[in-house]
Amino acid sequence: MRASAAAAVLSALLLVVAGCAAAPEPAPSGGGGYTVTHAMGETRLPARPSRVVVLDSPHLDALVALGIVPVGASESSVGAGFPPYLADRLTGTRPTGAINDPDLEAVASLRPDLIIGSATRHTPLHAQLARIAPTVFSVGSGTDWTEQARVTAAAVQRTGEMEELLEGWRLRAEQVGREVGAPGRTASIVRFQPESFRLYGPRSFSGSVLTAMGFELGDRAWNEYSMLQVGPEMASEIDGDVVFFTDRAGDPSAGARGAVSRLWGTAAAVRAGRVHEVEDETWMVGIGVLGADRIVDDVRQRLAPGPPS
Repeated sequence: MRASAAAAVLSALLLVVAGCAAAPEPAPSGGGGYTVTHAMGETRLPARPSRVVVLDSPHLDALVALGIVPVGASESSVGAGFPPYLADRLTGTRPTGAINDPDLEAVASLRPDLIIGSATRHTPLHAQLARIAPTVFSVGSGTDWTEQARVTAAAVQRTGEMEELLEGWRLRAEQVGREVGAPGRTASIVRFQPESFRLYGPRSFSGSVLTAMGFELGDRAWNEYSMLQVGPEMASEIDGDVVFFTDRAGDPSAGARGAVSRLWGTAAAVRAGRVHEVEDETWMVGIGVLGADRIVDDVRQRLAPGPPS
């Protein structure tokens, strides 16, 4: 059920839920409970939550990285499933609609004691979500995945562990970057769509990972999401020393990918065999410390020098 049509059903369902589960207890005396500061203000939690629902992929990645399995999570689109690199750890997690259109009835039916969402995507739903359970929102601009990870960790009282994870990832990214000769090299990140393609800049998720490794992604008129959307006729914009691309359609001869392939001809990366297809659900959707680590693995696998012959 979509948010625009869910209000009446949600109100009825909340009455049922209220009859089945006690309201959150006030913070115990002597310092029990904690307050989370987030994009919508402050939210008080009486204790560390045990039934968490997350509405965006960065929060899902962050929870799993902390060893927490949410009771519910939204998908990139209804029926798409959870990102493959996380799916085997989410066998008990119920889907709660699409990231851009959460199913409020499904959220409420799980009786969460914490909901984590994104202000950019979910602000219109904040009041309804907060009636279901304490709700925490990251800014969720799409250009600072570490903020989303930190807000998620704060919401479950695991800030110290997340800082260790982020620092460990950063050091590893720098180390692997040196191994593959990233410093001083340029890279292009491309996402092929049916009639056009996107280039991703240094503040996008995958772009920030390559930048941390030492690659340069070029100085362009990146939009607010650190992206640039252009048509196949602009194939010359894919000009990195190495190219990483995703294509959910999977047909190398069709759409924008086919058109670009016919125009690449003399591109240095193409001539040198430095064009690599990577997984869309990791590079574009799997936003978080675990997804970032997988990108580092992908780069190492494709670019690390082979053993001496």
